[in-house]
Amino acid sequence: MESLAGRIMVKRASSSKLIFYDLHDGGAKVQVMADAATSELGTPNEFSVLHSRVKRGDIVGVRGYPGKSNRGELSVFPVEFVVLSPCLHMLPRHQETVFHGSSMFPPPWAPGMPRYTNTYALKDQETRYRQRYLDLIVNPDVTQVFRTRAKVVSFIRRFLDDLDFLEVETPMMHAVAGGAAARPFVTHHNDLNTRLHMRIAPELHLKQLIVGGLGRVYEIGRQFRNEGIDTTHNPEFTTCEFYMAYADYNHLMDLTEEMLRGMVKQLTGGYTVTYHPSSSADDIRTVEIDFEPPFSRIDMIQGLEDMANLKIPKDLSSDEANRYLADACAKYDIHCPPPQTTARLLDKLVGHFLEETCEQPTFIINHPEIMSPLAKSHRDESRPGLTERFELFINKHEVCNAYTELNDPVVQRQRFQEQLTNRQSGDDEAMAVDEDFCTALEYAMPPTAGWGLGIDRLTMLLTDSQNIKEVLLFPAMKPQD
Repeated sequence: MESLAGRIMVKRASSSKLIFYDLHDGGAKVQVMADAATSELGTPNEFSVLHSRVKRGDIVGVRGYPGKSNRGELSVFPVEFVVLSPCLHMLPRHQETVFHGSSMFPPPWAPGMPRYTNTYALKDQETRYRQRYLDLIVNPDVTQVFRTRAKVVSFIRRFLDDLDFLEVETPMMHAVAGGAAARPFVTHHNDLNTRLHMRIAPELHLKQLIVGGLGRVYEIGRQFRNEGIDTTHNPEFTTCEFYMAYADYNHLMDLTEEMLRGMVKQLTGGYTVTYHPSSSADDIRTVEIDFEPPFSRIDMIQGLEDMANLKIPKDLSSDEANRYLADACAKYDIHCPPPQTTARLLDKLVGHFLEETCEQPTFIINHPEIMSPLAKSHRDESRPGLTERFELFINKHEVCNAYTELNDPVVQRQRFQEQLTNRQSGDDEAMAVDEDFCTALEYAMPPTAGWGLGIDRLTMLLTDSQNIKEVLLFPAMKPQD
């Protein structure tokens, strides 16, 4: 005798005395054959009355014997059948499940499978994202996306734990919004009568732990940035950040390659992922993304000069450099909204020329100091004004950002002051001065490398999702009227 529970997704009546149900739960399905002749539910009339009231969507409990139908399908023949929780709404048509190998709901990268597509029974995106529970009920492939996301997080955690990193938690509300160039959400603590910011990054707190002697720390958690919403941005998102004493950005490039290679191998069985850059039916391009190291590397300034035929002034902090880059943007019809700081102009040019070439995993390295206020200056004295920083781009989108950390409190204060000047010029994404962090640096932070990865964007790649909302259980949505 077996006891099962789940949601009824299909109901078929052969007669009033023989009812077939498809019972779903936890990504598995079993057929239930309710036969009045073998039921202990009372008289045939009581059997008919009970099953006439059972609907698609109801949660039921079944106790019975396993067996096979006349067609050889594994089934349960119930002697007891109870409606545990009725569904009060009519469900959309259920997506038919295609079996591949031994798994009912295989991952989209299973060998020999066709492209993973969002051909859902419930197709309306507004409904799917606003009523995610309904999406999960009728579109079983959606569940696999979030199982993959959980596996990505679990792999990262195990990878770092095996390297003797310590997982920690840092505050979600900060008096000073720091650690990234972003506009924060602002709130107010009534009891303390204090203005607070939802954190945009955990970086400055994590580095204080490095000062305190915790040589390897990481945090996986939510960040909040008051920015636009598009296919790759959501106001709240998940990152992993770690900090590693006595390492530099060269170590972290090697470590990043090792981590992503191992992750893709564990999830797919190989080192390539098939991705479709567009969800449009008119754009059926397929990209094979290869995670076998070494990843390509592009020096930011040199690569930009080569690709755009530019000769950028060496002193990037000068007015001459600002005018030159503004003219370059105008020449190539690249729009940079005010304030047109040198950092913003460079960012627009790099996005237009370099990032568009980064379909395969590519490190863009050696960013200027004006774009990297927390990164250490480049050790090569022949490269003044640059830092030891890299960003990893895959499928033309940033996935990872890392650098050798600036640990000189005097220089750090100077960099913060330069950011303050940008803020006063109208750049509301420029960093504020964090005196608590500067004071911590005065107690000496060892040479350290820091690294951050976007969980959401990486999951998009691994599940062939073209919209970040597909990998967020509850994405930000405009309030309904």
